[in-house]
Order: sequence, then C-alpha cells, then structure tokens
Amino acid sequence: MSWRGIDLVLGAVLAVALGVAFWGWDSTLYHVVEAAAVGYAPIGSLALGVWVLPAVAGALLIRRPGAALYVELIAASVETLLGSKWGWLVMLSGVLQALGVELAMWVWRWRRFDLAAAMLGGVLGAVLEICVYEWWQYVPQLAWVHKLVYLAFGMVSCALIAGLGGAALVRALARAGVVDAFPAGREARESHVR
Repeated sequence: MSWRGIDLVLGAVLAVALGVAFWGWDSTLYHVVEAAAVGYAPIGSLALGVWVLPAVAGALLIRRPGAALYVELIAASVETLLGSKWGWLVMLSGVLQALGVELAMWVWRWRRFDLAAAMLGGVLGAVLEICVYEWWQYVPQLAWVHKLVYLAFGMVSCALIAGLGGAALVRALARAGVVDAFPAGREARESHVR
C-alpha cells in the first residue's frame, strides 16, 4: 500500500494531461452543455463524468489509498491555473469527486480494480459532488424532483464517462506499454500472452 516514486510521477503526468483537457473542454465544448441546461437545468449534470474521470483513472492505475484524490486535485489545480471560469471552486469539486471514488475503492479494500469498481467510483463521485455541492451552489431553486433528476443524470454520466472511460483509458495505456511498471500493465501483458 505504500507509494513509490513512479506512482507520484505517473499520477502527476496523467493529472496534468487531464487538467489541460479540462481547460480545453471548459473553453470549447462545455458551452453546448450550458446552452442545453438553459432549457432544463438537470441536463448540465450529464457532463459531470468528464471531471470525475481523473479520479477513477488514477485509482485504477496507481491502486493505492489516496490515488484518486492525488490525481484529481492535480488535474483541478491545472484547470484552475489555466483559467477555469469556476476559479478555485474546482478544488472543492475535485475533493468531493475524488472522495467518492476513494470510498468505492475502500468498499473493496483496494483489492478490486475492475469495471464494477470504476463505475461505482464514478457514481459515488457524482453523489458527493451533487448532493454536497452542486444542488446548493448551481441549482438551489430546483424542486426536489428535478434535483433528483439532476442527481440521476450525474450518476449515469459518471458511471459511463468516468467509470467506463477511466477503465478504457487505463487499458489503452496498458496496451500501449506506457504503464508496464503498474499492475494494469502486467495484467495487459498476461492477457496478451494467453
């Protein structure tokens, strides 16, 4: 369970790359989501999985307690430093999202890193982010039925984009040989040999 230097380095590299991707997403494609949310606010939570993906990918790759939090906070810091329109509030979101993923990994005592763990991590990241923060900051005026739709949309987004997407990203890195020093890399090699 102890961290290695390579865990810190690769986690930081992954986080910086995803933080830059956040900034690009915020600056370009997120405007489409915002426009759709003007008509029905819960639609905005359909994009939440984009921001939870680093926590899931970090947990699946590094497989240590705190990995989701480490990768997510670096990614959020990069997004903030590049000019996020939400400013430093993305750090609060990053903590909440990552704690949900950490909770999912804790459920299996950091021994299960499959698609189910990834999707549960995404879902719990959405639950914490939305119930603790977004309901009160972004959509306090919504009736509870619409807040529950907002939550459901966020959970689906995070299960698919963060859960499936995070697992796919780690598998792609493993197949490319980029993460050979990690369990995901060894698993990819073993499945290729079979």
